[in-house]
Amino acid sequence: MKKVDFDDGNITQDILKTAFPMLVAQVLNLLYSIVDRVYIGRIPDAGTTALGAVGLCFPIIIMVAAFTNMFGMGGAPLFAIELGRGDRKKAGQIQNTAFRLLVVTGVILTAVGEICGGPLLRLFGAGEAELPVSLSYLRIYMIGTLPLMLSTGMNPYITAQGYAMIGMISVTIGAVANLLLDPLFIFILGMGVEGAALATVISQMLSVGFVFLFLFGKKNEYPITRGTALPYAGEIAGLGIAPFTMQVTNSLVQIACNQVLMQLGGVVFVSVMTIISSVRSILDVPVMAITEGTSPVLSYNYGARRPANVRKAFRVMLMMALPYTLLVWLAVLLRADVFIRIFSSDTEILADASRALHIYFGAFIFQSLQYSGQTVFKALGKKKHAIFFSLLRKAVLVVPLTYLLPLVFHLGTDGVFLAEPISNVVGGLACFITMLATVTPELAGME
Repeated sequence: MKKVDFDDGNITQDILKTAFPMLVAQVLNLLYSIVDRVYIGRIPDAGTTALGAVGLCFPIIIMVAAFTNMFGMGGAPLFAIELGRGDRKKAGQIQNTAFRLLVVTGVILTAVGEICGGPLLRLFGAGEAELPVSLSYLRIYMIGTLPLMLSTGMNPYITAQGYAMIGMISVTIGAVANLLLDPLFIFILGMGVEGAALATVISQMLSVGFVFLFLFGKKNEYPITRGTALPYAGEIAGLGIAPFTMQVTNSLVQIACNQVLMQLGGVVFVSVMTIISSVRSILDVPVMAITEGTSPVLSYNYGARRPANVRKAFRVMLMMALPYTLLVWLAVLLRADVFIRIFSSDTEILADASRALHIYFGAFIFQSLQYSGQTVFKALGKKKHAIFFSLLRKAVLVVPLTYLLPLVFHLGTDGVFLAEPISNVVGGLACFITMLATVTPELAGME
């Protein structure tokens, strides 16, 4: 497979060559969870309840993604910067350190999920009616934690080497397997939500198998080696705290939303939130692919001290992200029902879900400013700024507003969904303006 050459000077082409496979990979990666929810929502006579029960597992699933991002997205920019500087030895050590951190963390998280799953689900709002379904799904799902973390966490390093297609294919294998196995296990074999979890685990194992073929094969210029040394663990974790924080705060938001919605609207509104989270996951993918596809280009050219290329990469990223988020906002405003029907055929929740979706996506265009600013901070190794703005939007704004708007200002369930657009405006503008004010002078000085 042809390797992307980040030295060729064609910034737009480099971004497209990395962003498009990443877009396909992320769309397919969504199928692991999205397809589960589509089928679970259509289980006869139990779809809405089962969807809500599985939604209660999301905070734990998000935590797994948080640790994956810490060592994947945290180390890959450092890896790409060293490639730009020409330090192949240090780049290889960074990749090996990240691999070992993913293995150790994956084993620990699997144990914690299996042992503490019940108490955690109760903490997140599960009642006695929902707990058996939620716990049966979670215990099977957690078996695939290590394969999921290794396949997802190592893909940014493969992309940073210029092999974006490898990452895309690894995800394609798992997603297609999940698409085929879900209806077999859920409906034909009658396993319900347990079947959905089992299909996901098998698919994750197939994905990591393909990733291993590359990592331990001849094409990988920085092979995985034996050993326990973690020479750059601090640097990786330091930069990885930003994407980790974004995922952890997403988990906190999910917990807060589930708790308030269970109190004000019951499991039906938890199902509505599950649908909205699923729609958000789908619609986030293109803008995330654009920004994450730009990240290795930014890092490589920053390491090679080419400020003009860094600026051009940023402009290209923003010119693609802004129009997309505007189109998404218009699509949700005009046809919210189309997105909702993907996950539920229950006509009783259609009106509530449509109203909630309109509120939730009310300021989605500002999300492109948040993603763009965060990507630049992370790609250039600006960990303090990346961490601060990760915390600002979710932990400082969304979580408190999720409690205050419904319970203090008496906005009911609408208040839960209103917290998101408010945080998009405030957090997105603050992140973007700060990025321009700090990074622009540095690039000027580099020249």
